[in-house]
This record gives sequence, C-alpha cells and structure tokens, in this order.
Amino acid sequence: MTTDRISLRQRLRRERRAIPAVERIAAAEALARQLLTLRFAPPRGNVAGYWAVDGEIGLHAWQLGLPPQVRYCLPVLRDDGLLGFAPWRPGDALASNRFGIPEPVTEPGSLLAATDLDLVALPLVGYADDGHRLGMGGGWYDRTFAFRHDAPAPPWLVGVGFSSQQVDGLACESWDVRLDALCNERESLLFEDLPA
Repeated sequence: MTTDRISLRQRLRRERRAIPAVERIAAAEALARQLLTLRFAPPRGNVAGYWAVDGEIGLHAWQLGLPPQVRYCLPVLRDDGLLGFAPWRPGDALASNRFGIPEPVTEPGSLLAATDLDLVALPLVGYADDGHRLGMGGGWYDRTFAFRHDAPAPPWLVGVGFSSQQVDGLACESWDVRLDALCNERESLLFEDLPA
C-alpha cells in the first residue's frame, strides 16, 4: 500500500468524522431514498448493509424503508478471511468483533454466503466516479466478492458514502472489486449495464 493511499485514507476518515450530526442524519435519510429508488433494488430476497462506525454514513433509514419481503443482513467476520452475512433486525443481539464493530450473534453455520445476496451496500472511505472504492484497507469486501471479477452478476455492489468522500481518481490494485453503482445523499451513479 503506498503512502499516498494511506494519507488519503487518513484525511478522508478525519473529514468524515467531522461532519456535524444534523448533516449526518439528513444525509442518511437522503441516501435511503437513493438506495430505495435504484432501478435494480430488489423487491424481495436478501440485502446486506453494515453497522456504521468511524463516521460512516448510516443505513438505518434504508433498512426501515425496505419492502417487507426483503431481509436485511449485516456482515460477520469469518475465520477464513471472508465475510458471512446474518439477518438482523433492530433489537436482535449484537456483539463486537475483533475490530470493535457490532455484528449479529449467530452460529457460523447459519451465515448466508455472499452469493445468497441480491444487493450489498458497501461502506467506503473514498470513491472515484469510475466505480472504484477506497475501503479501510483490510480487504474483507474485496476477498468476499472476488468472484465478481469474472462478470457482473448479483449481488449488485453499491458503494455508499457522503458526497464529500468523492476523490478525483484512485489507483487500483488487481484485487480491487469494482462497484456496480454508488449512492450518496445527492445522487446515484451507475457503472455497469444493470437490469431494469
């Protein structure tokens, strides 16, 4: 990882944490509208979000606005370096993982695989308008969705963040998985020819 990528990540995280609470709440509500009106938003099935930490944009408004036939899931760290996904509703038990991020309390054998999902809202630190995302640097999402390198297919990968997290360009690594779309509080950008 280059020093430029590290310093960019540090700067963007610092700026993201500095967003005032009132702006953060309004942005999360506007983001929910963007996600709910994506032309490929599933009317049923499984979607995954994340538990917002470190100033990430929240997904609670999106979760609460999902159709009744859509099951919301949160990521769970697996021992093999990949993410599994567990259905979660407000009030269900959570426990902090090794990074201090809350995840559902569930048996490892009951986790959904990435291929069981229809759409995933991925957290990001920064993004470029060509569909590349800068994450936290652990590679969890890139490893989990590496099968998407071959051809775009569900689950659709939608990066989510604040509009202020957009950067002019990102140097990409061979393992980086490209997004299908990006949603922020102002707009949705589509990067692939996705189904209507």
